[in-house]
Amino acid sequence: MTQFIDEAQIDVRSGRGGDGMVHFRREKYVPKGGPDGGDGGRGGDVVLEVNPHLNTLATFRHRRRFAAEAGGRGGTNRMTGKSAEPLIIPVPPGTLVYDADTGELLGDLTEPGQRLVVAKGGRGGRGNVHFASSRNRVPRLAEKGEPGEARNLRLELKLIADVGLVGVPNAGKSTLLSRVTNARPKIANYPFTTLTPNLGVAQLDTDKTLVLADIPGLIEGAHQGVGLGHDFLRHIQRTRVLVHLLDGLSDDPVADFAQINTELALFDPDLAAKPQIVAFNKMDLPEVAARWPEVQAALRARGYEDVFPISAVTGQGVKEVLWRAAQVLESLPPPAKPETDDVPVYRPEEDPREFTLERVSDGFRVHCKALERAAAMTYWEYGQSVRRFHRILEALGVEQALREAGVQEGDTVYIGDYALEWREEVAQ
Repeated sequence: MTQFIDEAQIDVRSGRGGDGMVHFRREKYVPKGGPDGGDGGRGGDVVLEVNPHLNTLATFRHRRRFAAEAGGRGGTNRMTGKSAEPLIIPVPPGTLVYDADTGELLGDLTEPGQRLVVAKGGRGGRGNVHFASSRNRVPRLAEKGEPGEARNLRLELKLIADVGLVGVPNAGKSTLLSRVTNARPKIANYPFTTLTPNLGVAQLDTDKTLVLADIPGLIEGAHQGVGLGHDFLRHIQRTRVLVHLLDGLSDDPVADFAQINTELALFDPDLAAKPQIVAFNKMDLPEVAARWPEVQAALRARGYEDVFPISAVTGQGVKEVLWRAAQVLESLPPPAKPETDDVPVYRPEEDPREFTLERVSDGFRVHCKALERAAAMTYWEYGQSVRRFHRILEALGVEQALREAGVQEGDTVYIGDYALEWREEVAQ
């Protein structure tokens, strides 16, 4: 199965919060100082940021896992631990970000510098200074840092280019791109040489440039996914002007022209409405040059006035096509920009306090996001912390549900990564 550099799947994990501290003031003349354990620092977020110098997702072929740093542990004298810096992952303009597990679209990154927070860092745990009260002046109780978020992401790149080069396979699109830009696409004399879109920047003069995308060749039925159609058609959607290359050696260039436009219209009606400049290629060959007047007349009869004879090999007529594309671009309204620079973090709508019980061989497993986080943030070595966790079980109704399900003395209750033994004298 052919893989395309326009898609990638990555695993991200934000940083866990730093642990809160259990500590008491130690001074020479204060033998029983009060609690002064500080809070943990916040874990690092994972952030995708648009880098305009990138144009593929190829870097994610070699690295798929990204993890932000954890927050620092709380200190004495109520000192808060250091918060971790966000982990910035650069992506090219035009990247669509999906949750790979749910299929939800999280963000559409198009503008340089635009950011998307895909995983929020865990908050720091509270130190024992927060748990002091008139009834508990020596709280041996604190919180561990909140675990970070883990998420599987699917990245899809819709190439952003001013001009898209379309046409049947072997029409000469890659040759044209390599001639007018520094792009070096694979070129050979057989169909479907191009398996991935290529980007290039054409310098028309000192002030004028065009970004071109060489879109791989289309075949009849591409709108239905035949051949390689769907993977390629979507790359044309964000180009603003199309240069439609005709193969001068084709049996019927005009029929090819109609076929490609039909495929574009069937895939997305807006594609067919994009301005098109037609370039009849391979004019360096005598038999092609002889066909030019007939093809030109047929296309103009269909209402296409921007028809140019070119040779991608020799460069004949190429600059005229590019300058005409630049003129058409200038006449178009500017592309719409996103309303905000930052796309909000996607949050699931289910209540994290909802729980279910699963019967296992030696007891029960409790499925509850809020409870799993609370377990991960509990200092199990401190009796006060354990009792606090028990109060959470009671408040959420988990304890009552376990009794109704028939939990017995000595059963194991699994919560997240923790296995707890059920004891009646503790539960009552």
